[in-house]
Amino acid sequence: MSLILASGSPRRQELLKRITEDFTVSPVDADETLPDGIPTDMAAAYLADLKAAAAAKLFPDDTVLGCDTIVILNDEIMGKPKDRDDAHRMLRALSGESHSVLTGCSLYHGKQTTVFTTETLVTFYPLSDAEIEAYLDTGEPFDKAGAYGIQGKGSLLVREIEGDYFNVVGLPVAALSRQLRQFESLIARPKIHLKHP
Repeated sequence: MSLILASGSPRRQELLKRITEDFTVSPVDADETLPDGIPTDMAAAYLADLKAAAAAKLFPDDTVLGCDTIVILNDEIMGKPKDRDDAHRMLRALSGESHSVLTGCSLYHGKQTTVFTTETLVTFYPLSDAEIEAYLDTGEPFDKAGAYGIQGKGSLLVREIEGDYFNVVGLPVAALSRQLRQFESLIARPKIHLKHP
């Protein structure tokens, strides 16, 4: 039995290594369309569960981890920008404001499942158009929720955070480590080699 990470994100892979080296990467294709009327604070968990459920069908004898990170400002979900104009719009909206970053994590093993969400509050400095354009020129924003990466040049936009920094990067390592231990205790033969602090 192994842990299957249903995500191709190199950031998540690197963070997961803080918890265990005993995992295999297997991204899945899943329709990430949110159902109409879903509360914004449930969207990350919904998408994470969608990915984990799809991977669990391929790996029924393993523990599967699905994840999704979203940015929420004034009840609007900001996913990955469609293009440069969309990225500029997002960064302009985030300028000088506080927003929530939610990462949903879903664990599957056979019929055993658990889903949880971790929230971090992030506040940006006020940004000039020149600052936004300079950041867009780095190319960093275009594959990231909310059009920024806190672990890269996007760190220069952030005035403060309240909560788990790694959650903003894409994986709440401390919370996930604890959830994995609890989850493995529910499975008859836990064999994932989890690191202990």
